[in-house]
Amino acid sequence: MTNVTPLIHPTAIIAAGAVLGEGTSVGPYSIIGAHVRLGRDNRIGPHVVLDGHTTLGDENTIYQFASVGAPPQDLKYRGEPSELRIGSRNIIRENVTLQPGTSGGGMLTSIGDQNLFMANTHVGHDCRVANRCVVANGAALAGHVTVEDGVIIGGLSGIHQFVRLGSVAMIGAGAMVAQDIPPYCMAQGDRASVQGLNRVGLERNGGNRDDLGVLREAYRVVFTPVGTEGEGKVFKERVAIARTLVGDNSRGLAFVGFIESSERGIAPHHRAADQGV
Repeated sequence: MTNVTPLIHPTAIIAAGAVLGEGTSVGPYSIIGAHVRLGRDNRIGPHVVLDGHTTLGDENTIYQFASVGAPPQDLKYRGEPSELRIGSRNIIRENVTLQPGTSGGGMLTSIGDQNLFMANTHVGHDCRVANRCVVANGAALAGHVTVEDGVIIGGLSGIHQFVRLGSVAMIGAGAMVAQDIPPYCMAQGDRASVQGLNRVGLERNGGNRDDLGVLREAYRVVFTPVGTEGEGKVFKERVAIARTLVGDNSRGLAFVGFIESSERGIAPHHRAADQGV
């Protein structure tokens, strides 16, 4: 049964102006700033700091020593009232740092629903993290990173500023990602290269055999064109061929559309990277 009023430990410090939704609990020695807004049934553990213009939805759990909403690690930040918006049912583990936006990135860092941020992870200013993502221990997202639905980021990985990670991408542990990773792809290495399709992730996110077949065909043309219609073509031409191959398949269109819209550039296939291409 949901408690009608928040449950606040007597050692917690709640600034005047902070809003705590019904059923929210705050543990010992936690500090909540004046501009923080919490929805229903959030569990704030001990020694947590929530600050800045930070908004959380419902049923989030934040573990000890997390820092949520403190000023971003950006030397250009001048105290502007930028925001950090977090959805519902996220798990934020020990020593996680989540930081608000800046005037140079739209004034907003946004995090969706049902994400898991394991211990010691970092989400920098002006990032966009969608839903059902997992960021494993020690991984860090620099500023302006975009992470689409269902992405898994392995432990100790680093994601460069302005990089995009497509839906259901999987980043191997220790990867240093300096260019965009398309949807449904796996990447690893320093600097990270595309290693293949994330077939298990596709299945877990509702993909079927037809989706896998379409993605395989598009992937081969774009990344391993020998023996396909893309052989002998430059990258842009291969992407155009892939678009004709995916038809109206939504996952295939997402794969091709992501590549077409990349501004930072797509990480190379590992064979090309090994050959210095």
